[in-house]
Amino acid sequence: MRAIVCHSAKDLRLEEQEMPQMGPTQLRVQVAFGGICGSDLHYSQHGGFGTVRIKQPITLGHEVSGIIEAVGAEVKGFKKGQRIAISPSRPCGHCRFCQSGMHNQCLSMRFYGSAMPFPHIQGAFSEKLVIEAFQAHVIADHVSLSEAALSEPLSVGLHAIQRAGGVLGKQVLVTGCGPIGSLLIGALRRAGAARIVAADIADLPLQCAKQMGADETINLITGAAAMDRYKIDKGQFDAVFEASGSEPALRLGLDVIAPRGVLITVGMGGDISLPMTQIVAKEVDLRGTFRFHGEFATAVQFLNQGLIDGKPVITAVLPVSRALEAFDLAGDKKQSLKVQIAFEELAV
Repeated sequence: MRAIVCHSAKDLRLEEQEMPQMGPTQLRVQVAFGGICGSDLHYSQHGGFGTVRIKQPITLGHEVSGIIEAVGAEVKGFKKGQRIAISPSRPCGHCRFCQSGMHNQCLSMRFYGSAMPFPHIQGAFSEKLVIEAFQAHVIADHVSLSEAALSEPLSVGLHAIQRAGGVLGKQVLVTGCGPIGSLLIGALRRAGAARIVAADIADLPLQCAKQMGADETINLITGAAAMDRYKIDKGQFDAVFEASGSEPALRLGLDVIAPRGVLITVGMGGDISLPMTQIVAKEVDLRGTFRFHGEFATAVQFLNQGLIDGKPVITAVLPVSRALEAFDLAGDKKQSLKVQIAFEELAV
């Protein structure tokens, strides 16, 4: 089978690998679609992010859907031919964080395509995949396998909302409207936010943010002055979600957040300096959000019930034979949001 393997920065290869063996509690899946994430781009372009570096070849990818090919002898509730979204989250279930319900903080997490631990956790960008049965979530007949591959980034947004403590009736700002930010906006709309303002430095993501439910969009390059009215009276937003990983965006969020507002940092952009006087004086709650676990099932439920439509986020789908081209396209933010790879050539 073919897999997309990163050896180091600027060294991405489509390689042949051995077919994985399936155990009695597992499923073998024909991977259908895989979405290229920002972390995949960091690995392929820079060899990692922050202090996380590639130390051995790693199969990338964690946003995938597929079709069940075989079912382990001890697995119940699944059958060959079922169409599924695949959760990349595989916590141990036994450590103190898993036992307290914080599975995303698992001490032995095996999250697809992660170079954080060593040996690295291999990813899901391969034509075949053996998964644990608990990773499989059946998708409705009306949901395409391409849409199903959005379950993972949607889960990130749902977990961010959980970290905010709820947004019902609140004034919300989202900075950074790439795939994560735009799907987050769809989730915020579903969660009952009263007004959503979306800000970015490019028009393409702002167009998507509007389609996903933003009430107002602001280009911070050509229309930054539009943010000034949100700075008056110590700030106007009850909650700010910073999804770009940009220090200027985080500082802007602190300028426009209301006293005792909640600022959720979704994007990872490296270490930055913080205006502590402003955080203290406004009594801002600054909270991180990292991955997800239980929210994956909710994301699939929302897609199955048509409560969130993520299709505007998908800007291109290329066959696996053009995987390297797909990564180049995904890295061009002027023309792409979510670029997906079709692992079945007939799926394109």
